[in-house]
Amino acid sequence: MKRGALFLTLTAVTVLALLAGANAVQAQSERILNFKSFIKVHPDASMTVTEDITVQAARREIKRGIVRDFPTTYRDRLGNTVKVGFKVEEVLRDGRSEPYHTQSVSNGVKIFIGQKDVFLRSGVYTYTIRYRVDRELGFFKDFDELYWNVTGNGWTFAIDRAEAYIELPAGTKILKSAAYTGYQGARGHDFTVRSDDNLIVFKTTAPLAPREGLTVAVSWPKGVVHEPSSQERLGFFFQDNAATAIGLIWLAVLLSFYLWAWFRVGRDPAAGTIIPLFSPPAGFSPAGVRFVSRMGYDDKAFAAAVVDMAVKGGVRIEEDGGDYTLVRKEGAMGALSRGEQLVSARLFFSSNSVKLENENHTRIKAAIDALKKTLKTELEKIYFVTNSGYLAPGIVITLLGVALVVLTSRDRMTAAFGSLWLTIWTVACYFLAVAVYKKWQAARGGVVKWLGALGTTLFALPFFIGEIAGAVMLTSAVSIPAAATLAAMGFLNALFYHLLKAPTLSGRKIMDQIEGFKLYLSVAEKDRLNLLNPPEKTPALFEKYLPYALALNVENAWSEQFAEVLAKAGTETQPYSPVWYSGSSWDSFHTSRFSDSLGSSFAGAISSSSTAPGSSSGSGGGGSSGGGGGGGGGSGW
Repeated sequence: MKRGALFLTLTAVTVLALLAGANAVQAQSERILNFKSFIKVHPDASMTVTEDITVQAARREIKRGIVRDFPTTYRDRLGNTVKVGFKVEEVLRDGRSEPYHTQSVSNGVKIFIGQKDVFLRSGVYTYTIRYRVDRELGFFKDFDELYWNVTGNGWTFAIDRAEAYIELPAGTKILKSAAYTGYQGARGHDFTVRSDDNLIVFKTTAPLAPREGLTVAVSWPKGVVHEPSSQERLGFFFQDNAATAIGLIWLAVLLSFYLWAWFRVGRDPAAGTIIPLFSPPAGFSPAGVRFVSRMGYDDKAFAAAVVDMAVKGGVRIEEDGGDYTLVRKEGAMGALSRGEQLVSARLFFSSNSVKLENENHTRIKAAIDALKKTLKTELEKIYFVTNSGYLAPGIVITLLGVALVVLTSRDRMTAAFGSLWLTIWTVACYFLAVAVYKKWQAARGGVVKWLGALGTTLFALPFFIGEIAGAVMLTSAVSIPAAATLAAMGFLNALFYHLLKAPTLSGRKIMDQIEGFKLYLSVAEKDRLNLLNPPEKTPALFEKYLPYALALNVENAWSEQFAEVLAKAGTETQPYSPVWYSGSSWDSFHTSRFSDSLGSSFAGAISSSSTAPGSSSGSGGGGSSGGGGGGGGGSGW
């Protein structure tokens, strides 16, 4: 009996000791015993927030006092910066003024409460922080709202209890409310809520672990508080986003400069009346016609020159499964233009034939360069001017704009690297895209060509993905609108490179003649009767002007006019075929297919062979813990 009583006594003593120890540990653990926040919304849309934070200090983290983190810088879905106003009005410890200092961080402010050389004793302390904020309210179509992270989700301590008292302007009706507890993004409902007129109170019903928090949302009718006007919002935007503001200003400067330059030198003389002409301007080769009409050179000018050489008997074009070979013919040099003579000399300086493939890119590139130089020497500045001298100031303005955007961005190093890298990468991707396009142009000749085009596309794909990744990197450093201004500046330079070109007065007359000749080449058969005394359609006429049709991008229309004529020109056993061409693309009954082949596959083969290989609402239930304004967290120090 005595032994049983002794056992019960020892058990009771042990339990009491364990409970006492647990209470002692509880008393010694650092935590927030109560986080009480009083939030007053003012008619001017600002708020006064008073936080009473009662903590249990044990001189572990809380040695001198506490640290309160408050975010003041946010980013919207476009990456724009949004900065809220924040001003500390008073800091107390147990009702008495307490020293503090603030420290700016990347997304806000840290408030260090206490003194560096003054250490606290273990115990319970209540810190009061009173501050004023603005631009924290949400303004929607049918209501206004406070969506507020009361405690923040960054505390390193547990919070036993959290309370939020929100007072709206007198007479305000509360429309909806919601609250969320838990970790960032959670939608816990461990809270109670009650409201009385313009006051609403939220209280947690369970402790919050470290990194958990309480977020609340309250909405009310519009008109209670001042809503920023469009002008005020715009002012806030430019105030918060200097990089975007400077980018827009510099874009306007660049556009103004180029418009001034265009009005001064880039406007074309008035075009004359366009009438159908049955021959090209006197003395103009197909390549010359294309060069003047486009006010610049491209690879199709070379293709037109080669076809013209073939028609005149200087070259034979042989096609086999999509592969093209040019074979020199003797005795026609006198009929060739100066540019075509130089092309022949460069192509056939070491042999009488050349296959259009990468292995012969040196010869083909030399021929292209010779034609380009001849066209520029004979035609540029006489029939048109490029006004390229105005591009240099435009590029300088662009570079200054990029530098200023980088210097005012939130991440200068990333912005600087991203701008430089993306500029170089974009140029590389442009040439890759051109190469892919040319490969597909030349891919109509067979499976091998198609596989080659596919291989080039797959090779280029990672570079295009890299372009997207670079754009994402740049926008993360400067925001989407700021990055868009940089891209727009680059686009303006490319656009006005073309717009600043202008015909001379004599060039305008030649261009009118070219347009008249193009009208004749492209006229449909049903409209042909409207032409006055057009030349008789013969195979010789078709071949003579086919290079010009190719140069003016109307080769299909020109061929369709002669489909019936060419079909009748041959015999049942020997259909008509040009003597200067052999290959599978010719079909006297479908001549447009042949012309299309010259305009795409043949031109594409020339191009390829000339290149060396090698913001949200929370009161409606769509929020979560950690959302909205306010927030942050804290620790001890």
